[in-house]
Amino acid sequence: MKEHVDRDRIVELTRSLVAVNTSNPPGNEAAVSDLLREALRPWGATWEEVEPQPGRLSLVARLPPPANAPPTSSPVGQDAGAGGPRRPTLIVNGHTDVVPALAGRWRHDPFDPVARDGRLYGRGTADMKGGVAAAICALDTVRAAGHERACDVVFQFVADEEKGGALGTRVLMEKGLLRGDACIVPEPTSLAVSVAERGLLQGEIVVKGRPGHGSRPREGVSAIEHGAQIVLALHAADYGETEHPLLGAPTANVGKFHGGSAVNVVAEEARVGFDRRLLPGTSLDEAIDSVRKRIDAAGLEAIDYQIEVDDYGEGSEMSPEDPFALLVKDCVSRVTGSAPPTIGMTFTTDARFVRNQGGIPAVVCGPGNIAQAHGIDEWVDIDQLVEAAAAYAELYRSFGSGWLSGHPTG
Repeated sequence: MKEHVDRDRIVELTRSLVAVNTSNPPGNEAAVSDLLREALRPWGATWEEVEPQPGRLSLVARLPPPANAPPTSSPVGQDAGAGGPRRPTLIVNGHTDVVPALAGRWRHDPFDPVARDGRLYGRGTADMKGGVAAAICALDTVRAAGHERACDVVFQFVADEEKGGALGTRVLMEKGLLRGDACIVPEPTSLAVSVAERGLLQGEIVVKGRPGHGSRPREGVSAIEHGAQIVLALHAADYGETEHPLLGAPTANVGKFHGGSAVNVVAEEARVGFDRRLLPGTSLDEAIDSVRKRIDAAGLEAIDYQIEVDDYGEGSEMSPEDPFALLVKDCVSRVTGSAPPTIGMTFTTDARFVRNQGGIPAVVCGPGNIAQAHGIDEWVDIDQLVEAAAAYAELYRSFGSGWLSGHPTG
């Protein structure tokens, strides 16, 4: 299949997508919509727009079945009807926002992609416009190899993933648009197959003190001193939870600290910004309680504080032996010649909405390495873009009606 991938086409499409600055914040994912529409124009896609805020556009593109596909009469989630076996529906979910880039620290303009030494450099090449381009180019690859898609394909080009998905996949979920039998998310995994990911709790701990004159620090109560004690209690601490076989132990990072009004005033308030990563099955209340327990266990019960939650995302997982996960592994193996590892992710993706709320098996597997994502001089290996397109093409032609008989539908 790999020999049928149009290498120049996939590089050019990735370049074009990356050249549109969709940094989040502010987002402006609508700016890339014309490119996506044009890329799928030959396939006769029907489009649905979801725009909860101006410019924060997600697109849902449904491809019609191939012209020679047998007729079916059963919708997603039902068995074969009178028209014959139902083709399963495969969701391809990819975000079009990227994290901001400080151009002055890059060797090249992050939004003017450069190919060098087998790599394509630019913001979003790995995370994840390269994966989106590979999934689109896989359609041509199937045809060039003399095959047709065995499944119906729905592309979800979503906004806001980098800030938690509240304006993207979550909105699709709330509108009932997460409908399919399986989902592939082309986030950067170096083509490993991810079946689990941690959740997150992000927010601030607001610490209250009592102001006083800076020359008499013990006559006041320093919120900065107490905030520092909270930092030591939370950051990179052992939360006493059992390690997950794919996700390891949950963690907490303290990434921000702000407090006080002047050097000669005992600080009345301090804010500790934290990022707690969670194992699947941890609820919001349990996540908050774990932070409180850790503070109390450090002997800090007397500190006056409250927790303000900015974002919560539940963890998610599916069995490594799920038939769809095994199928994706097989498709990658056919292209690369070796079985990809099954992994878990320490971070979160939009796959959690598909697995948890949609009840649909979702595998994260895409070109690029997470070590390059969000970094300076982000890049993706062009050979891996080609391999990804070939693996997705194998998936499009292999995910057929016979798969449904051995797996529950979403």
